[in-house]
Amino acid sequence: MATTLVDIGPLSSLAYTRYTIYLSTGKRLVLFRLPKIEASTPQVLGSNESEDGWSYYAMEAECPHSGGPMTEAHVDIEDSAYVASCPWHAYDFNVETGESSYGIKACIFPVIIQDGRVSLQFPERGIKLAKVEPVSEKVKFKHGPRTETSKGPVFLGDEATMCDWCVHILNTSNPEHKILLTTHFFSLFATREESSNPMDLGAGTIDPPEEPAREESSTVAPGAMPKAGKGGTLKSRIAMMHALANIEQWAIDLAIDICVRFATFRTTPSAQQPSRELPRTFYYDWLKVANDEAKHFSLLRSRLEELGSHFGALPVHHGLWESASTTAHDLRSRISIIALVHEARGLDVNPMTIEKFRKAQDMESVDTLTIIHNDEITHVTTGHRWLTWICSQEGTDPVEIFRSNVKKYFWGAVKGPFNAEAREQAGLHKGFYENLDGKEYKTAEIIAGG
Repeated sequence: MATTLVDIGPLSSLAYTRYTIYLSTGKRLVLFRLPKIEASTPQVLGSNESEDGWSYYAMEAECPHSGGPMTEAHVDIEDSAYVASCPWHAYDFNVETGESSYGIKACIFPVIIQDGRVSLQFPERGIKLAKVEPVSEKVKFKHGPRTETSKGPVFLGDEATMCDWCVHILNTSNPEHKILLTTHFFSLFATREESSNPMDLGAGTIDPPEEPAREESSTVAPGAMPKAGKGGTLKSRIAMMHALANIEQWAIDLAIDICVRFATFRTTPSAQQPSRELPRTFYYDWLKVANDEAKHFSLLRSRLEELGSHFGALPVHHGLWESASTTAHDLRSRISIIALVHEARGLDVNPMTIEKFRKAQDMESVDTLTIIHNDEITHVTTGHRWLTWICSQEGTDPVEIFRSNVKKYFWGAVKGPFNAEAREQAGLHKGFYENLDGKEYKTAEIIAGG
């Protein structure tokens, strides 16, 4: 078979854990840079291993199951090999062989390190590198001179449990501190998960607050929010971005709260399965969502400042937390209403919002909103995955459980228009949400996002 050795660049230029590789044909690959897994003969380097302890793997950037972004894959070690799981439906792929436990296979591309450079082998002639882009989870922190005199955030010690961290973040009112603490906490939890000293969960040792702390701001009922307009003016776009930033700040707390509030949750035993506690991957997944929401809030807050405003300049509402309070007693209902109604509604309206900013030629905001939309598909997937897991343990139908919870705990109808494609990518087929009414109507609309 004819092949091409595509030069990616010097080894010293690769400092991120993953990169998107664009080829001259338009095809995209993902390059993983992962710590070397010690083998029986550690002194012998593989062709894809560097002397400083890193291993490099390349595979197609779209999941072969449904096109999910493998650049956002969750990477685990299983049977002494790295496995990348698609964020949409958790299809797992061995990054060295491309094989999956689901019986399908991803295309992988051998990586070769030689003379201080990184290359990958592609099974066609004449292929060239177009560009290499690092995949960044970087949060936009405030920079430049600060006018506030408050001290920085308080970081907990090594003995702090997951629940300690969650309550600490929920009780943090300063939004900048909330961003810093959330991203630090997720990084710490994820790092310790791969070590011999994972973080103690602390289930049942501390209670979450009834409502997260907030700095003083002007609040109104969700239905009383001023109309943002159609995005044709700067004032209108600022109002839209401010409303979205408010939702994303609440979304941080929602993802943190689900970890501590339901840390003692156990499934109801069925004829086939005994009662089970939540696996640790449940907490990893929701803390990853919280980390994403912190990133989203930071991006929106920064964009507001670039547009000449700031977060807190306009009224906000607490509508998402009202739904959280209504479902605080039961994990199934919390996932159903927050992740599979509110956040799924975000998938419906995000493309329309993005188009408004595109028509206004505000391409910086378009880029920010596109990042958020792509991440939110994975958040709905997380909700679908864990509701399905609970139902599989309890011998129930997730569609029936979801629809039952909407009828009990959601006001009004689950209305379209629906982004059926994005919902399907996240695991929600039409049987979940079509022709679905909740409790008697309220005047408030469905809050999109979260």
